[in-house]
Amino acid sequence: MDIRSLQLFQHLATSLHFAKTAEAMFVSPSTLSRAIQRLEQECGAPLFVRDNRNVRLTAAGSRVLDFSVRLLQEWQQVRSEIQQQSQVVQGELSLFCSVTASYSHLPALLERFRHRYPQVEIKLTTGDPAMSVENVRTKQADLAIAVASPEFADELWFQHLDTLPLVLICPGNLGVTQLQQIDWRQVSMVLPESGPSRRIVYHWFAERGIRPNVYASVAGNEAIVSMVALGCGLGIVPRPVVEQSVLANQLTMITLPDIESFQLGICCLKERAKEPLIQALMAQI
Repeated sequence: MDIRSLQLFQHLATSLHFAKTAEAMFVSPSTLSRAIQRLEQECGAPLFVRDNRNVRLTAAGSRVLDFSVRLLQEWQQVRSEIQQQSQVVQGELSLFCSVTASYSHLPALLERFRHRYPQVEIKLTTGDPAMSVENVRTKQADLAIAVASPEFADELWFQHLDTLPLVLICPGNLGVTQLQQIDWRQVSMVLPESGPSRRIVYHWFAERGIRPNVYASVAGNEAIVSMVALGCGLGIVPRPVVEQSVLANQLTMITLPDIESFQLGICCLKERAKEPLIQALMAQI
């Protein structure tokens, strides 16, 4: 018994006409007859009653028809799945993100992606989040985890991933737990020298008429966390940066009122947004 014979049998069981089935299935009448005879031999019973005028199913033929319908449906599903797998997305995809994002947001995203597209090679680069957009614009990375900002270039396409609140961090041994305890004239600040948080942080200070005493301007939120833990001053960073840091137990986090949150997402060039590899990753968000 083979798939082709079952297909011929199923068509004949529907048409009940040898000539029509032979024509529709592109076989000669003799080939069709031999196929049916082989099936009958394998079943050990006639499947059709045929005379000069009529063809009709026997009881055994009805049983075989039920079987063939189920089997051919399953076979079609298997073929479809195999064909889909043979056309899987393949290639290399380069992604840029901060060290923190590689811990906090990337694992779940890549786990879903790699489970569905195991033949795609991910090339991951971590660094200063201020460089995320530039890496995409200069095509050093296909995609980047970045923070949306008013300065976002029109040539970029952005898909929102998460909203991250910014918090004030203090050395744990300073004993500061509330914003009201801080004398801004006395404390020093470790502030970002570039990137999306620089605009937000300086705007927050300006709205309150505060001129921060800047101890240092550094690249990267992780560097701010390190310097604050060393007692160099206070800092303002996204909450997940602190939560993911090995220095978290040396710091105190204080909620800041009315400060803009980070709108985290994945960006790429608009001209590349419909590329199969990029669409495949974006679809996992």
